[in-house]
Amino acid sequence: MTLEGKIALVAGASRGAGRGIATELGAAGATVYVTGRSTRAQRSEYDRPETIEETAELVERAGGVGIPVQVDHLEPDQVRGLVERIEREQGRLDVLVNDVWGAEKMITWERKMWAQDLDKGLRTLRLAIDTHIITSHFALPLLTRQPGGLVIEVTDGTTAYNSDNYRVSFFYDLAKVSVNRMGYTLAEELRPFGGTAVSLTPGWLRSEFMLEIYGVTEANWRDALAKQPHFAISETPAFVGRAVVALAGDADRARWSGQSLSSGQLAQEYGFTDVDGSRPDAWRYVVEVQDPGKPADVTGYR
Repeated sequence: MTLEGKIALVAGASRGAGRGIATELGAAGATVYVTGRSTRAQRSEYDRPETIEETAELVERAGGVGIPVQVDHLEPDQVRGLVERIEREQGRLDVLVNDVWGAEKMITWERKMWAQDLDKGLRTLRLAIDTHIITSHFALPLLTRQPGGLVIEVTDGTTAYNSDNYRVSFFYDLAKVSVNRMGYTLAEELRPFGGTAVSLTPGWLRSEFMLEIYGVTEANWRDALAKQPHFAISETPAFVGRAVVALAGDADRARWSGQSLSSGQLAQEYGFTDVDGSRPDAWRYVVEVQDPGKPADVTGYR
């Protein structure tokens, strides 16, 4: 599948799903603007070593054009300047991926809302929700100049799962549900312009942060199964990246508009695989195996 000539903006591409998405868009031949706060010269409050420059280099090595731009997506003037630059340099925007997050370290798991740090909770909502709104506000006028634009709201959990399950923390739960809803509401507003919007969730992501938590690398990630057997259903960031490429390359993608999608679901539809050749269907696995407390067994799920 080729996306040569297409211009994409991946907001929040320093690491994790954003990095995987940007890289796979590059592998399909797209020009990708890679944004985030973390650069080689300056770390964000998230204080991780990954940078937008590294992601842009991965895009280039994959075969695309990677353009790193340091942007705090909570700052309207910076986002406005970013979109003006894309307009000046490219004259169009075909794909917008809202993946900004960076609040893992602020989440207090399994503690009541009133026992959590209020400032951190509100900061979580700003990072998860306001960033997406601000980015779309400035980017969508450019994206809607020609029909066919695609907006992807990256979240955690499908609408169906998040509607029926408490996500273990008030602020986290609210953040992820809100992003899912954005995919639906933006679809309604983009439809008259021939645009498509969806929300998209990876499964259990083997991000840099998650691998570090389990003390493993991508090369030996299965060693983490001794600590958490259900980690067997996990997937690389490339998997959700390939889901985005599949959507961007589908001339009939409008059929998905407004829906809540998962990487595993789209792999079944489009036939792409993770880097190991498997198709992990994490959210079906979570509902049918993990949540009911069954022993870990990915047979039939990847």
